[in-house]
Amino acid sequence: MNRKRPGADPITVTVFVFPGVRLLDVTGPIEVFTTANEFGGRYRVRIASEDGSAVMSSAGTRLGADLSVADVREPLDVLVVPGGPEWESLIKDDALLDVVRSLNEKSRCTASVCTGAFLLAAAGLLNGRRAATHWRHSRQLAHRYPAVRVDPDAIFVRDGKMMTSAGVSAGIDLSLALVEEHYGAEVARSVAKDMVVFMQRPGGQSQFSVRARTSHTTQDVLRRLLDAVAEDPGANHTLAAMASRAGISVRHVTRLFHEEVGTTPARYVEQVRLEAAQALLETSDDSMPLIARRTGFGSPESLRRAFVRNLGVTPAAFRASFRTTHAGERDLVPAVLPPRPVHDRPVTESAAN
Repeated sequence: MNRKRPGADPITVTVFVFPGVRLLDVTGPIEVFTTANEFGGRYRVRIASEDGSAVMSSAGTRLGADLSVADVREPLDVLVVPGGPEWESLIKDDALLDVVRSLNEKSRCTASVCTGAFLLAAAGLLNGRRAATHWRHSRQLAHRYPAVRVDPDAIFVRDGKMMTSAGVSAGIDLSLALVEEHYGAEVARSVAKDMVVFMQRPGGQSQFSVRARTSHTTQDVLRRLLDAVAEDPGANHTLAAMASRAGISVRHVTRLFHEEVGTTPARYVEQVRLEAAQALLETSDDSMPLIARRTGFGSPESLRRAFVRNLGVTPAAFRASFRTTHAGERDLVPAVLPPRPVHDRPVTESAAN
């Protein structure tokens, strides 16, 4: 989509709503586009429902509609298709899928939020295309629609005129990318600052807390070890130190991590430290030596090696990823590659010391 010039016609954004739609899937993009109008953007945002009536969201909030689908006549600049918790029922609604197809035919860009990707896929609009959805449902999307090339870690993806995004708040990321594409990085950056969100969220969906992703364990001793690493990544977390704190053998610690976490203690510690370093790069102006010390990597070179090995970029490049949504790239995907699975990397115990 070409960059809009000041004074050009407004860009029309139509958000399609239906009973059970997730509220933030709707309001997140609307907030981005309407806020952009305060900083030089020109968007005309409207909500369309099948018959023009208000619908009840999954949160129990009633959403009014500006027009019915039948009233949508002119070409749409952007069509937003949100998702809903009951997506399994929605994809069986043939009438709803027909509406999605008809709206897509009129749109120049069709963008889904979260499980809205299932509606696009069920309507046959993602066949042969790359797509993203909430990490929890990515396997389901790939299984149900094998013609769709699902990227399980992308925050958002663009393939042709179709854009799909990950869970809920990722609709904000996608919308910011469109604002940058339409009106430039400065406008998008102003919107991000005003909404107190990232201009470009680092990493993919795998960024979500290592500790939160760790399977629940009934082993109290292991839970205390995991919490200790998360609370102070820069502390001494060698295998011997963990065994000493827990009052168990090194062999027992290794076995607990293998059985309950699915990786080695060293690999787990590195992942937590990497996450902590990412957070400091995102939120502070601390120097690389200070970040390396605070997160347990010790030196900037060790920090750099961990970033390159896990993310494919240097810490400096990671920090720089906040300056743009990378909307001008051919495929809109996260600027930073996600970490490879921990079991695929030959990390030695000394690397986590």
